[in-house]
Amino acid sequence: MEFPNEAISEGCSQKKSGRGKIEIKRIENTTNRQVTFCKRRNGLLKKAYELSVLCDAEVALVVFSSRGRLYEYANNSVRGTIDRYKKACAASSNAESVSEANTQFYQQESSKLKRQIRDIQNLNRHILGEALSSLSLKELKNLESRLEKGLSRVRSRKHETLFADIEFMQKREIELQNHNNFLRAKIAEHDREEEQQQHMTGNVCESLPASQSYDRNFFPVNLIDSSHHQYSRQDHTALQLV
Repeated sequence: MEFPNEAISEGCSQKKSGRGKIEIKRIENTTNRQVTFCKRRNGLLKKAYELSVLCDAEVALVVFSSRGRLYEYANNSVRGTIDRYKKACAASSNAESVSEANTQFYQQESSKLKRQIRDIQNLNRHILGEALSSLSLKELKNLESRLEKGLSRVRSRKHETLFADIEFMQKREIELQNHNNFLRAKIAEHDREEEQQQHMTGNVCESLPASQSYDRNFFPVNLIDSSHHQYSRQDHTALQLV
C-alpha cells in the first residue's frame, strides 16, 4: 500500500519554521486535536507500511478516532494477524502455566522421595537394632512383630530350598544308579561274548584230526605217494628229514 505525498488541508499544512519540544498530553482545542490526529495517523500508517516492506514483517494497525471512525492497515489481513496474535498469546500463557505446573510437581515429588528415603533409612537402622531410643513401646512391639514375621518367612524359604535340593539330589542319585546298572550290563555282555569266542576257538582246535598234528620236521607215511613207496607195508615209521 503506497501513501503519496498528498497535500494536507490548510489547517494541517502550516509551514514550520522550527519545532520545539512538545508536551505529551491531551490537546484541549478540538481543531488542533483533529489536525494533530490527521498528521500522526498518516505518519503512523506510513511507518507501518515501511516496516512491513523493508523488514518483511507482518504488520496490522488499527486506529479508532475520538469520533469512532476506524482506520486500519495490514500487509496480510487484519483479522488473520489478530488471530495469529491470539494464538501466540495463548501458547505463551500455556507454556508458562505448564512450566509452572511442572516445577511445582517436581518439587512435590522431590519432597516426597526425600521423605521416603529418610523413612527407609530409619527403618533399616531399626531392623539392625540401632537408633531404638527414639521409639515408643508400641513402636518397639510393632518392630518386634515385623522381625518375627520376616524371620519366619526366611526360615520357610530356607526349608523349601533345602527340600528342593534334596529332591534334586535323590533324582540325580537314581539317574546315576540306572546309568551304573546299564554300564554293568554292557560289561557283562561283553565278557560273555569274549567267553563264547574263546569257547568256540577251543572247540575248533579240539576237532582237528590227530594225523594233522605233527612235527614240522616229520612227514607221516601215508602222505608219500604209493607209486614211489620203497619200503614194506609193515614199516610205517615216519621218515626224518635230514
